Amino acid sequence: MTRFVLGALAFLAAGWSIQAKAADFNYNSRGPLTVNQPLNAYSWAGPYLGGNFGYAWGSVDNAWAKPSGFVGGLQAGYNFQRGPWVFGAEADIQGSSADDTFATWKFSNPWFGTVRGRGGYAFNNVLFYGTLGLAFGELRASTFGLSESHTNVGWTAGLGAEFGFAPNWSAKIEYLYVDLANSNFVTTGASHGLSFGTVRAGVNYRF
Repeated sequence: MTRFVLGALAFLAAGWSIQAKAADFNYNSRGPLTVNQPLNAYSWAGPYLGGNFGYAWGSVDNAWAKPSGFVGGLQAGYNFQRGPWVFGAEADIQGSSADDTFATWKFSNPWFGTVRGRGGYAFNNVLFYGTLGLAFGELRASTFGLSESHTNVGWTAGLGAEFGFAPNWSAKIEYLYVDLANSNFVTTGASHGLSFGTVRAGVNYRF
């Protein structure tokens, strides 16, 4: 009888041991599957700084001049992210070689800048966005040694796409339309403003 009881206890102990090992195996095998991996693993959140280069073309109000030329500059911004939705703000400053001549007058846009809001939708490391905000820049008219410059304020809007190719690096391409308000030029005796489009490519580093 004693041998029977001891044998039964040994059998139960062995069964419990097998069940415990099986449970441990199942827990370990299921462990990696219970980790909540984010659907959007690439993070667009935080500050960034970068540079860009592109081309601009436009027209001057009350003159037949159509300034065009290369542009390049720096941009900085900050993004917030909630799931796939990304929103934030960006500012940039650009040097420009855009100019054109109408009659004896040469019109040029030596520089411009923007301060914009950005919002878009990210497919992991690819972000599509729209942007809207304030623009400012210089319009210069010159002839026969005379030159007059006005810094005008206006608005800008555009679309873009950005691709994250490394944890801290991304490349972008975007189109902006810029409309700078008119101002009166004494030397030409007319009111002039500048509107133009620009396509530019850039690179950003995220901190």
